[in-house]
Amino acid sequence: MAVGIFDSGLGGLTVLDAVQQRLPDVPFVYYADSANAPYGVRTADDIYNLTTAATQALFDAGCDLVILACNTASAAALRRMQESWVPKDKRVLGVFVPLIEAMTERSWGDNSPPREVGVKHVALFATPATVSSRAFQRELAFRAIGVDVEGQACGGVVDAIEEGDMILAEALVRSHVDALKRKMPEPDAAVLGCTHYPMMQDAFQAALGADVKVFSQADLVADSLADYLQRRPEMVGGGTSKFLTSGDPKRVSDRATQFLRRQITFEAA
Repeated sequence: MAVGIFDSGLGGLTVLDAVQQRLPDVPFVYYADSANAPYGVRTADDIYNLTTAATQALFDAGCDLVILACNTASAAALRRMQESWVPKDKRVLGVFVPLIEAMTERSWGDNSPPREVGVKHVALFATPATVSSRAFQRELAFRAIGVDVEGQACGGVVDAIEEGDMILAEALVRSHVDALKRKMPEPDAAVLGCTHYPMMQDAFQAALGADVKVFSQADLVADSLADYLQRRPEMVGGGTSKFLTSGDPKRVSDRATQFLRRQITFEAA
């Protein structure tokens, strides 16, 4: 039994890289739905249908636990999947939980009333679908009060990263940060609400300024998964890691190798 990691494209490799460093003995199956990326401009029903199909492919590959390393899928599909689709012997987890835990400094199982937290003005950079879902604001409101969240839909950034055009991606990041600052001039924290965005974390930090704390999800997800598997060791067993894609395996492999700076070989899903 391996742990499945799903993303619409290559952004989830930031999560995979962190969890492999944190859990070197755990086998992973990574699924990139590159043929249908990006998800951030799709309807909620499209995102749900594509995410369930990819998750089923990971179940079929021997994964009892699947991480949706895609904020768009976590925002638009996860709750519906957990309520009506996920089999009783399987688990599907998203990437919002570790982030909310870190921001509010309270565990997910803490059901005490919402309380004030250290951050007051949060800039959320995400895909259009994640921003419009307001899933981040909804989950945060269950646990914190007095936090103003301003969402900025970062159109084009995922496409530029997937194409390997980092110059364009950096220019788009600066443009989106400028647009956010016109709505929220002085954020004290920023959330990179797409797993592609850590590849541009330095650009976000430079545009926001050194005083803004930037929350990136990869390490938070790795720590949370390690804790989860310690409590649920039956969810993982032996096996070898592999990479699957709905897109062109050679092209996706070349991009992944470029991003992680180590050889990554994808197979056709």
